[in-house]
Amino acid sequence: MASGIFALVFLGVLVFTSSRGSEVEQQREVARRLTRPADDLEIDVMRKRRPDQGPLLGVLYELDPMRKLEEAMWQAGLYMRTADMLLIMVLLFGAGLFGGNLLLHDMWLGLCSALAMACLPLAYIQFQRKRRIRAFGTQLPFALDLIKSSLEAGHSLQRALQVLVSEFADPAGSEFRTVLEQNRIGLPLPRALEDMLKRVPEDDLRLLVIAVRVQTEVGSSLAQIVGRLSEIVRIRQRLRMQIKALTAQSRLGGMIVGCLPIAVLCIFSLIQPGYTDQLFHDPMGQKILKFAIIADILAIVSIRRLLRVNY
Repeated sequence: MASGIFALVFLGVLVFTSSRGSEVEQQREVARRLTRPADDLEIDVMRKRRPDQGPLLGVLYELDPMRKLEEAMWQAGLYMRTADMLLIMVLLFGAGLFGGNLLLHDMWLGLCSALAMACLPLAYIQFQRKRRIRAFGTQLPFALDLIKSSLEAGHSLQRALQVLVSEFADPAGSEFRTVLEQNRIGLPLPRALEDMLKRVPEDDLRLLVIAVRVQTEVGSSLAQIVGRLSEIVRIRQRLRMQIKALTAQSRLGGMIVGCLPIAVLCIFSLIQPGYTDQLFHDPMGQKILKFAIIADILAIVSIRRLLRVNY
């Protein structure tokens, strides 16, 4: 049984590393996204809305898990096929199910461990996505300053983006390089920037896309607009950091309250194992333990939801 679990996990890790390590596959995936039909690039830069396909089809479009998984992987900078990611999740689910039943001797706890193992790739994708978008947002004000300087020096917007690509590292450099590649194969620059907004759903970048679209349609001094936009982005980032600092104590308190029952249980299991034996071996104790786990998870989710600030 243990060898079967190890084989499943090893196969999943092998598929994952081989998919990530193949530069040919990554280039092929990038080329496929660059040359996709133009109808897929039509997005709303002002706010998200459901496509006009009727209520039922619109709901199905919004709930399309494969499309959402592909977009999340692209936003996280993971250039691999969704089928490979699903295979890894299935293998981890099987390993978690067998390992949970083998170690915990309980079907429901084994199922919970299997679901937790299967969600690990999704958690990793979400972590990488947030990290990449945060890094892009940090680079954006400096990128806007460079674009403004290039425009004031008499260069075109395309030339300003070329200078930006040569000066900035990933993720800003790679994303704007993709914009230039799309523009080189015939896609208009505003549409290429809209596609980048879909890959990097950053609210500050949305302002740049709107500015370029307005300048293309009505004409204006793009250098002044970008300079003012850089100031706005810095003000928004300062406000975001102030909100994060003001809610830091409450967020830390929520983390401590959520982790305290687990820490107390581990400490008592080491100091006085007899106190916790009833929770793991007695049927009533197992029910209490399951209820406590569910209540603790709901408490953590509720605290995080209450501390979320929309602005």
